[in-house]
Amino acid sequence: MRTITQVTKGIKISVNTSFEGTFFKNYKMHYAFGYTITIENQSKHSVQLTSRHWQIYDSLNEIEILDGEGVIGKKPVIRPGESHTYNSGCLLASTIGAMKGHYNMINLESSEEEFRVYIPTFKFSAPFALN
Repeated sequence: MRTITQVTKGIKISVNTSFEGTFFKNYKMHYAFGYTITIENQSKHSVQLTSRHWQIYDSLNEIEILDGEGVIGKKPVIRPGESHTYNSGCLLASTIGAMKGHYNMINLESSEEEFRVYIPTFKFSAPFALN
């Protein structure tokens, strides 16, 4: 498993991905992928994650755009030197895909200044898809 990282304004995003398996849904084969994201605050200010924006790439489908509040039902406050880790996943129609996006955050110590933290592109591939 390879870790992908990116730092924006002192906020480090680390992503690990995994292949979870295949199953049939609506008479079609689907491929399930999981990912673990760690958001580490390397800045000097407490921040809060308020929303997310995702672009999901599936080699057999159009790009899917997802926007929503927080992550997995939470809007974590991350103090300097602390981190927040969560697990999620997605279903693809193909064995190969990718995701990228950003989090919208608020700096809680500077008049609630809003800023974006970019999530690096991370790829999905079923182990049997790459020969």
